[in-house]
Amino acid sequence: MPNSAASKNKAVDPVCGMTVEPVRTGLVVAHAGCRYYFCAEACRKAFESKPDQYLGNKKLKRKGFWGRYLSRLEKSTGGKSLKCH
Repeated sequence: MPNSAASKNKAVDPVCGMTVEPVRTGLVVAHAGCRYYFCAEACRKAFESKPDQYLGNKKLKRKGFWGRYLSRLEKSTGGKSLKCH
């Protein structure tokens, strides 16, 4: 689901799945008529290099140690979104 102007309070980073506040982050990319917000510069760069890889209806699978940690933390909190900032 692309981020839009209707969801001004929260957006989801398409790369890592973290919740970000569009008004607080300066990391924004416009792609195919939609704006995407990012929690970190690395996520923004990854998206810009291969945007189609991160878009679609597939479930986000987090990678590496940190990704597994975040998935377990999300599971233990009952699926509530994690806050990045």
